[in-house]
Amino acid sequence: MRRTLAALIAVLVLGLAGLFAMRSAPDDNQVAAVLRKFIKPRTNLPDQPGEWRGRIHYAQLDQQFAAMAQRSEMAGLAIAIVEDGELRFVRTYGVIDRDTNVPVTLGTVFRWASVSKTVAGTMAATLSNEGLLDLERPVSRYHTTLRLPDGAESRLSVEQLLAQQTGLTKNAYDERLEDGQDPRALRASLASAPLQCQPGSCHTYQNVAFDAVTEILEQAAKRSYPAAVSERFFLPLGMNSANFGMAGLTKAKDWARPHNGRMVRTVKETYWRVPAAAGVESNIVDFARWMQATMGDRPDVLPESTLRIAQSPRVNTAPIYGGALRQANSEARYGLGWRSFKYDGHLLLGHSGAVDGYRATMIFDPATHVGVVAMWNSNWGTPFRIPFAVFDSYHQRTDSRWLEMDSQNR
Repeated sequence: MRRTLAALIAVLVLGLAGLFAMRSAPDDNQVAAVLRKFIKPRTNLPDQPGEWRGRIHYAQLDQQFAAMAQRSEMAGLAIAIVEDGELRFVRTYGVIDRDTNVPVTLGTVFRWASVSKTVAGTMAATLSNEGLLDLERPVSRYHTTLRLPDGAESRLSVEQLLAQQTGLTKNAYDERLEDGQDPRALRASLASAPLQCQPGSCHTYQNVAFDAVTEILEQAAKRSYPAAVSERFFLPLGMNSANFGMAGLTKAKDWARPHNGRMVRTVKETYWRVPAAAGVESNIVDFARWMQATMGDRPDVLPESTLRIAQSPRVNTAPIYGGALRQANSEARYGLGWRSFKYDGHLLLGHSGAVDGYRATMIFDPATHVGVVAMWNSNWGTPFRIPFAVFDSYHQRTDSRWLEMDSQNR
């Protein structure tokens, strides 16, 4: 019944979008704002010990998560675990603001940071599947602001752009974006940026260049990027808290303030200005909904053919993460805004992200439909280990040590 209602809402969304498109241009989120009122938040959430069922040792993990949230490096933490495709665990810890000690709740909005790239890649796959976007077409044919050395934008395909194959040095001009420069102007100036390899021949992670896909997707969808994503994904999936932009976070009734250790940081608009690269925010329940849909559990919104286009790897990458996690992972590759790699012999999909004062991760096993989403409002990197502790628990590994806070983590 719930999915039938979601499908009806999706039809209504597209109908209203078409109506608005024929009239004078509305506010980007006008349709979304109206239809959000019809979406009721899910209430039967497994947020208490008596509701945790499955192979995973949820009680033990809950204790470890709580201990992690008490660390001086942390502020607040929200985690959801999906087992066999079903939401089996959702829990919050710590505070949204160390100055006020207001606790994190299931409704607290955090930033997704670079996990937002999975949305952009999935949108591109959706439009490609519908014949509205040619992924093999050169980027220059879409008249974006991106310029590459020697005019390589006329040879680089949209698919290669989404697979981070621009050839530019890693995170090119991110520091200028952080200084407040216009991302459109920065993309034009990349024509004189240094190359790490010839465009199309290797993987080099980007934000400023990657966000040229915002311009491409808007042309293909004939809608602003946030509106297109809301209409096609967030609203049909019931992701009522999911939004784009700084106001989407700071105007929420319950939102996590950024921290560095015990210090509350100032919220900066920087990476919201590259929405395809890092623009999404939501609460933990809606983050889990996105993961479930991209696992293939919502084919009414994201059919298998679309997910295959988005998630199939295109290029090998350097090992991801650092320290012990870097050593534990292998065969890292990148699709359309999607990472894939192997851990303990299992293929995993997802992405992780970081902006000042926020971190987020979404990792799942497509074979078992076990996955984890987590968000926290601090700069500490150790919680990136959380998904691997969960996978170890699911596979009954007794030697898992990912969440042991030993002296090396202090």
